[in-house]
Amino acid sequence: MLRSDDRSQAQVLIVAAERLTTDVVAMLRLAATEVGAPVVLVTTEISEQELLTAVECRVVAILPRAVVTAERLAHSVLAAASGGGVMPPNLVGELLKHVERLQRDVLTPNGLNASGLTSREIDVLRLMADGLDTNEIADELCYSERTVKNVIYGLNHRLKLRNRSHAVAYAVRSGVI
Repeated sequence: MLRSDDRSQAQVLIVAAERLTTDVVAMLRLAATEVGAPVVLVTTEISEQELLTAVECRVVAILPRAVVTAERLAHSVLAAASGGGVMPPNLVGELLKHVERLQRDVLTPNGLNASGLTSREIDVLRLMADGLDTNEIADELCYSERTVKNVIYGLNHRLKLRNRSHAVAYAVRSGVI
């Protein structure tokens, strides 16, 4: 527990609100910008649209007010502090439906997947991880060396990666390869 002037030192914020009103959302956005800590939200009810707004504001745990206990709150705070999240099953289902719609309606038509990488970029990253050089990657994928270099440059530039090793490490950490 911290005093309000020490809020920037918080590892997790706990917010209790009946509903996700515009004032609550504004406060959550401000906290996300100023503090950047994950948020545990205790609320009476939340709609699908409010859920997406909450997630945008760094809410990682949602507890229905009717079932909150000290133990559940402590579990949610510890989960949030360690990078996890806690939500009722129906809200997890809503998030998964939203991700599916995002994949189907936005990413796939643009040749992307949930990682934000194209299949071409993933293929190049896999071969880079296997130790192939530019010429070998080009031969394997039937691309020109220039195309492979452009793919690598575009990937590194877009994701602000430093070099090939950094790109491969990013892909491994994010589960792409």
